[in-house]
Amino acid sequence: MKLLSLNLGRPKAVDYTDQAEGVTGIDKRPVEGPVRVAAPGPKGVGASGLAGDAVCEMRHHGGDHQAVYAVAREDLDDWERELGRPLASGMFGENLTTEGLDVSGARIGERWRIGPEVVLEVTSGRIPCLTFQGHMGEKGWVRRFTQKGTPGAYLRVIEPGEIRAGDPIEIVHRPDHEVTVALQFRAVTTERGLLPQVLAAGDALHPDALETARKYVAKYGGGAE
Repeated sequence: MKLLSLNLGRPKAVDYTDQAEGVTGIDKRPVEGPVRVAAPGPKGVGASGLAGDAVCEMRHHGGDHQAVYAVAREDLDDWERELGRPLASGMFGENLTTEGLDVSGARIGERWRIGPEVVLEVTSGRIPCLTFQGHMGEKGWVRRFTQKGTPGAYLRVIEPGEIRAGDPIEIVHRPDHEVTVALQFRAVTTERGLLPQVLAAGDALHPDALETARKYVAKYGGGAE
């Protein structure tokens, strides 16, 4: 397992975002050399966890619990076959394009060591937005991406440091629950009845995801922490 590509974005003016200034950082490109990774601060205040990476729509992106976004190269390859066109690493707006790692099959709270210094923890799946759809230029992209159910993972920074393309990735902690990124994603998108199961991941969940699951259980029952 390794970090195949490390991708950063710059602010770019587009006509498909509702961000106040009309700019987005979703168009991320591979970079060479080391990049500093650290917790950026609370959502709405902190942006990306990677130095030099732009997060423009801070209402919905960035912050400590969405500091880094990872996508498996294998999933991009699968989409290439389905869409019939090449997809460069970084095309989904991911910071980390991995090789040999089942990103959407990772468990919430799973920890990865990347290179000698950095440790990241999985928090949730990525929810697609209209900016993503505009960037991809595919009709019905939000629906198609959601139905596919391999959203990639948001991560928080546990141990800061530097990473670079080619660094090995090691799973250093795997929780004993069964709440994967894919399951959590389905629970908040297409299968709300799964939300009680999501609570098994506890405080490792992105706070917004945890609140959603708790509200569902409070209203409909079906599980407890």
